[in-house]
Amino acid sequence: MGLKTRNDYLKSLRAMRPNVYKFGQLIEDVTVHPATRRVVESHARAFDAAYDPKYSDVFTTRSSFTGEEIHRFNSMMANLDDIMYNAKFKRAMYRLTGTCTGGLCVGWNAQNVLWNVTYEMDREYGTSYQERLKQWILTAQKKGLVVAGALTDAKGDRSLKPSQQPDRDSNVHIKEVREDGIVIRGAKAMIAGVAASNEIFILPGSGYGEADQDFAVACVVPRDAQGLTVVETRRPSDGRELEEGFDIVETGITQAYLIFEDVFLPNERVFMCKEYKYSGKIIEYFTANYRACIGACVAGQGDVMIGAAALMARANGLPAKTFSGKLVEMAVNNETTYGVGIGAMALGKQHPAGAWISDSLMAHTNKVHVATLPYETKRLCQDIGGGIAETGCLPSYQDFTNPEYGHLVQRCVKAGQHVSAETRARAARLVEWLTLGAGVPGCMHGGGSPDGAKLVVRVRTPVEDYVEYARKVAGINEPVLDPEKK
Repeated sequence: MGLKTRNDYLKSLRAMRPNVYKFGQLIEDVTVHPATRRVVESHARAFDAAYDPKYSDVFTTRSSFTGEEIHRFNSMMANLDDIMYNAKFKRAMYRLTGTCTGGLCVGWNAQNVLWNVTYEMDREYGTSYQERLKQWILTAQKKGLVVAGALTDAKGDRSLKPSQQPDRDSNVHIKEVREDGIVIRGAKAMIAGVAASNEIFILPGSGYGEADQDFAVACVVPRDAQGLTVVETRRPSDGRELEEGFDIVETGITQAYLIFEDVFLPNERVFMCKEYKYSGKIIEYFTANYRACIGACVAGQGDVMIGAAALMARANGLPAKTFSGKLVEMAVNNETTYGVGIGAMALGKQHPAGAWISDSLMAHTNKVHVATLPYETKRLCQDIGGGIAETGCLPSYQDFTNPEYGHLVQRCVKAGQHVSAETRARAARLVEWLTLGAGVPGCMHGGGSPDGAKLVVRVRTPVEDYVEYARKVAGINEPVLDPEKK
């Protein structure tokens, strides 16, 4: 059965080889260590939701291969309804956690993208990549695997191609092809949800030419594979992930550097091996779906920010309706990114292989909005919350509860007549976390840069067609061309 419980999930993480480091220490158990337990908690809530009647239709589905009930994050997205559930899933997860859950997102998209690309490669080269992928997907569905996804390489000098880098290991590449598998080396960077994941889906970081064919690799790596070192990065929370109390919420996201040192992968885990001409297809299909769906991520966190702003207003002694105009602005921002993403899906189509591909122009347009509108939502949340939530001038939990002077601190924090000092402090910390700290989900560069998205929009906008529309409407009979360059 593919439907697992929270305890099943936590047990699977505890059974893995420790290879995650943070603050210079090896983390023996990611489920309880202060630096990683919150990201695990975030992902665990998806398993709870699968058994909650309120959420089960979003968090579970039937396998298109076996007909059995499975977690939705292991499913295929074959039609518009399926991919819209991807967006519904993401928005729901942000409402439940306030933050990114990358292990329930990127790997899910990657398997669907590779389903289409392996179909194309098999047709041209006579390979059997799609059958390998199918068998892996069946295993993931049966075990309810949480799968992170890794595209972004460390890259090195941005002016040089991967094969030109002084340090070849700045990009993940195939070091050796054996009869029974491949050996990979290199580094992926800023990969979300790794500590909470069972496996990691590796995709090419860019489209490559023949000279860079060694970097055209797609595969799935167990998170605890021999030769893989995971270094968790530090997010802007002043080290509070090591603290207790209300100074940090009980959920969160962590990101990681993945350092591969001669990691062997058997053939059944390899879905692209130097077929460089298809690396660009992976990027094209992946970004189309991912940038359509990411609008739901920021919308979901925006929903939580509306709630946090209303909480702060009441904790400050004011009715939430005092700020109804600003709350409406926040809601409009949320629905814009969500709606443009849904539009990208609706304008998409089913690939001949069977998985859905969103409309690229609309999806990349959505990415530009995702890189702007959520910051305005955050500003409004801070505006409504007041100085206690935005200036950083809130005493720590330890000071708040100190037996000698804590009661004096609490008197300073108390505001609304019917709201306790602790409630106001918790609401203020939530606003701070959502808008300034570790709760920020990577709106600007998560899923790629907005400049990259604008480039796609520029390429896919048929300006000359639009000139013809305008010329005919204006009754202009002569051609109007760009002047020649001087």
